[in-house]
Order: sequence, then C-alpha cells, then structure tokens
Amino acid sequence: MASNGGLVISFGEMLIDFVPTLSGVSLAEAPGFLKAAGGAPANVAIAVARLGGKSAFVGKLGDDEFGRMLAAILRENGVDDGGVRFDDGARTALAFVTLRADGEREFMFYRNPSADMLLRPDELDVDLIKKATIFHYGSISLISEPCRSAHLRAMDIAKGSNSLLSYDINLRLPLWPSPEEAKHQIKSIWNKADIIKVSDVEFEFLTGDSSLSDETAMSSLFHENLKLLLVTIGEKGCKYYTKNFKGIVGSISVKAVDTTGAGDAFVGALLRKIVEDQSVLRDEKRLREVLRFANICGAITATKKGAIPSLPKEPEVLALLKEAKEP
Repeated sequence: MASNGGLVISFGEMLIDFVPTLSGVSLAEAPGFLKAAGGAPANVAIAVARLGGKSAFVGKLGDDEFGRMLAAILRENGVDDGGVRFDDGARTALAFVTLRADGEREFMFYRNPSADMLLRPDELDVDLIKKATIFHYGSISLISEPCRSAHLRAMDIAKGSNSLLSYDINLRLPLWPSPEEAKHQIKSIWNKADIIKVSDVEFEFLTGDSSLSDETAMSSLFHENLKLLLVTIGEKGCKYYTKNFKGIVGSISVKAVDTTGAGDAFVGALLRKIVEDQSVLRDEKRLREVLRFANICGAITATKKGAIPSLPKEPEVLALLKEAKEP
C-alpha cells in the first residue's frame, strides 16, 4: 500500500463534552464548564488526519448549533464529513465529564435519545463506506435502534469491500440498560473484527480476570480470524497478541492532566500506520515500533486538557520517540 495509502472510516457517535474549568472537583462542585468536541470514533478520525492520514466520519448529529459546530470541527481537521447526517428532531448528545484529581474521568450523559442514536441504515453513505481500507467503530452505537442496525449494516458493507474491521470497545456502562446487556452486545460482533482493542478495565469486565493473563486473553478474547488483539494498560503501555507472537510495549512516563482521548489517540496512531502498510500486522519488530509510536501519541494526549486539541501531530511524536528509549 502506498504511503498515506488508504482511507480510515470511523463510525459512531460525536458529541459535546462539557469539562469543568477546575480539575479534581465533582460535577456539582464545578464552577463552570468548557465545551469540547468529543466522542471516541470522531476523536479517532481526527487523530488519523492529524498524523497525515486520510479519514472520514460516519454518524448523525442534531440539526442544531452544536451539531453544525461538530461537523465544522471535522472539516477543519481534514476529516471527510460526507457521511454525516443531521436529525431535525433530536439534539446532539452531551456528556458532562469531570476530571478527578488524578486526571481520570467520570461521565454524566444527556442522550434521550440523541441524534447519534437515530442513524438509520438507509442513511448510510454506502459509496463512502465501500472505500474504507479500515472501518473503525466502538460499542456505544450498538446500544439502541435504529443506530444498532445501521452499525451492523455498515460493518457488512465494509467487510464486503475487504476493509479491515477495527473495534475499540470503549465501554460506557452508564449508557447500557445493564452490565449483562453490555457484555452480550459487545460480544455479539466480536468475531467479525480483524483488530480489537480493549483497556485493562474492559478486559476485566469481559473476562472477570483482573490479572490480565495471557491465557485469558487468548482463550476468552482472541478469535481465529483476529489479526491483532491489544490490551492497553495505561501508563505502562500495551500488550499485543497475534496468532504467531505476543508481547508488551512500554510507554513513557508523563504527568497526566486529562486522560480524555488518550485511548483514541493510541488507536488513531495505530490505524494511521496500519493503513499505510498492513504487513506490519505480521512483522513483530515493525509492529512493536508502531505500538511504541501509538503509546507515545496516547501519552502526549494525556498531558493536555480536552481530547481533540491535545491530539498530536507527527513531528511532536517523533521528537519524543527520539529522546525516549524504550523501557
């Protein structure tokens, strides 16, 4: 695949995050909020574009000030928004995100229903989806109809066009009717993905194993068509599993200000490199280099407030790679 190669299409939700002006306080104690564009699939699309790749976002926004603002943010960041639809009856989703003193987050969502949940299969830009070299999605779009049917249809279209399917679980338990339903739906599309990324918390949620053992990863999460399984372990980096090799790649130590978007920066960086040359999935030495690059993208993002403003450009990552020796 030529440099810059293919198109990464991200499917799912884009929303407005309201982040307290003061870190380390509860939502109730926050004196004020800053609005920021968010939604994991949209963050991934922007992360890819910011690193010089080609990306598009497919999803639905409210036909309101916030929805138009989000579509403009996609375009400003070089993301194709041709697959974005607007709903005149529902609002763009909102999430109030509080940053605890340690930079970790708590969420309160406003989506009853929000526009992203109302994307219908007949609103999909089929021609655009067929162009995806990689088709990326999460699990929030599986929660309710009609979006769930649109998600499944989009996956089928992409798979039928030989796209690689990339799945970042992005578990948000408060949005699901129950943990059991979350687990059931998340696993319902498991075996279709070529690349799967779970966090340490999601690993434990899906398997019940808090030790993140390699045995559990291979027996419970790996499936025979999977090309790459990733388990992110925060500032420690990530574990990787393929049919032929497995290992761990470290990250760098940073002062976490806001972890929002760090996982999306990691995924965007990974997909940006894979879309350029899919053979890295079979070459452990090169895959480790890609994962090191992705880890550093995630680390940089955690040092700044807000997801999208903190997604790095390549020179920043390369400079850090130079000075950071792999631990």
